Amino acid sequence: MKKAALLHGELSQLVAMLGHGDALVIADAGLPVPPGVRCIDLAVTRGVPAFSDVLAAVLCEMQVEHALCAEELAARSPELAARLPAWLGGVPLQTVSHESFKRRSRRARAIVRTGEFTPYANVMLFAGVVF
Repeated sequence: MKKAALLHGELSQLVAMLGHGDALVIADAGLPVPPGVRCIDLAVTRGVPAFSDVLAAVLCEMQVEHALCAEELAARSPELAARLPAWLGGVPLQTVSHESFKRRSRRARAIVRTGEFTPYANVMLFAGVVF
């Protein structure tokens, strides 16, 4: 049995398979998943699992070069927007419009759906390298 933070088999395998520059989206329960993009649906019920918990588990195993979120996050969910940079631990964070975020998500390796009900609680993580 694996003892690292990320125990979900499908998600752990995906992180292991990411190459430099590949995108992985951690999403709230409402972000649309474009046709053809893999969806790892973790949502059980409202708030379970939380966006922050899934992000923390993924960040334990994924080398992240930079991240992207919707600029609307700051206005609609200021508490989450204020915490996101700290959760990312110094990873550079860029903002784009929510529409641009959704367009860019079409090229993601996968979207991980959480049970989060906070508006615009979505982040796109871009894989870095460990060397």
